[in-house]
Amino acid sequence: MNSAPRVITVGYYAAAEDAAGTARERLHTGATTVGELAREVCERHGEPLASIVTVSSFLVGDETTRDPLASITAVSEVDVLPPFAGG
Repeated sequence: MNSAPRVITVGYYAAAEDAAGTARERLHTGATTVGELAREVCERHGEPLASIVTVSSFLVGDETTRDPLASITAVSEVDVLPPFAGG
């Protein structure tokens, strides 16, 4: 599951930015999957970010995913992309 801690930059957009209170943060994390990282940011920021993260997509490298098992081991940045109005 978790590996040796490393630094990942998490970017928050739209409602996720409002809920987290920041557009970007650097986390020391052992998370290796989108799901582990999502759980960590939800624990860190609580509600209402948790409710936004559950309906969000994640930009991992050049790929957008909703798969909680998607690996984040090859990237140093993950963006949280909530549903956007109008598409």
